[in-house]
Amino acid sequence: MFGLTGLFLAAFIAATLLPAQSEAVLVALMFSGLYPVWLLVTVASIGNVLGSLVNWVMGRFLMRFSDHKRFPFTPAQIARAQGWYGRWGWMSLWASWVPVIGDPLTLAAGIMREPLWRFLLVVTLAKSGRYIALVMIAQAAV
Repeated sequence: MFGLTGLFLAAFIAATLLPAQSEAVLVALMFSGLYPVWLLVTVASIGNVLGSLVNWVMGRFLMRFSDHKRFPFTPAQIARAQGWYGRWGWMSLWASWVPVIGDPLTLAAGIMREPLWRFLLVVTLAKSGRYIALVMIAQAAV
């Protein structure tokens, strides 16, 4: 049980701007053989999507606090994500799984008032696809 909880938390935190590595946890648990791979991918995906949802909510409702010194995104990150999002629109959410740029994109989606249903659909597919690809690569490497 602690393995799945740890995976969920690692995936959740990794989707925010806090530094975390969910991929290593997923692969380690996969090689432990304690859990079915489908369950690991599901738990990691749910945690990662919910972490991205926190970013969307921050963009949607908390940007009025962006000048606060503890706000987790810098003005440069916000401007970069808004520029990318403004150029590509909701299609940019397919890159939500990419390290460094994905998390600010999910914030920008909230700022730009992306409908929640489309946000959740695209981000879930993108992030789940990343975990599925990772598992397939890890299994092939053995």
